[in-house]
Amino acid sequence: MADPGTSDVTWTRAAPEDAEGPGPWIEIAFGPGDLVRLRETGDPDTVVTTTRRKWEAFAQGVLAGEFDHFAETGATDPQTPEAV
Repeated sequence: MADPGTSDVTWTRAAPEDAEGPGPWIEIAFGPGDLVRLRETGDPDTVVTTTRRKWEAFAQGVLAGEFDHFAETGATDPQTPEAV
């Protein structure tokens, strides 16, 4: 079910400027209020929400390299024993 608050927001696609095609990409929308919404282009009716404060903390962590281990070549799910 689509988030009823998504009709009044502007979605921004997180894709390289020269990217062509439908993705899959993540899209983000800010506001109204304190909410930040995220969705995948392939499933626009499924929307995840968080607060601006949590989003800003996450973005600062990305910039600081706190999540680089998730992007390593051959990285596995950190919840599985193989990743330990």
